[in-house]
Amino acid sequence: MYRMGLMSLLASDCNVDGQRCIRMALVHDIAEAIVGDITPHCNVSDADKFKLEADAVQEIKKMLGPSTYAATEVEILWHEYEQQSTPESHLVKDFDKLEMIIQAHEYEQAQGQQLQQFFDSTVGRFKTETGSVCL
Repeated sequence: MYRMGLMSLLASDCNVDGQRCIRMALVHDIAEAIVGDITPHCNVSDADKFKLEADAVQEIKKMLGPSTYAATEVEILWHEYEQQSTPESHLVKDFDKLEMIIQAHEYEQAQGQQLQQFFDSTVGRFKTETGSVCL
């Protein structure tokens, strides 16, 4: 958790708003902490995953106070990430994929498992030059 935020901090010279990337990555990680890390291998439909994460965002907003600036920003950043509507959201999505394969590599090393399917699922799916170079 929070690797995406750290990646965003380190990638502040990528012609994107680095602070926005950090905030977006944190929102993504917090929502994922509530829902759990749903991977393509969990057999959860895209619609169900979206609903679970949208509910988590509403839970976060409730904790922050639904009408606060922070709550509004959480919702805006989450939608921006989900819609992939900005260069920042593309970079953070690439960091999410990169974090997944780092975690798979760690599991392979620690547990002797073969998790090639996680690596294979990212082939050709990076949208930014930074994401592609990190791989």
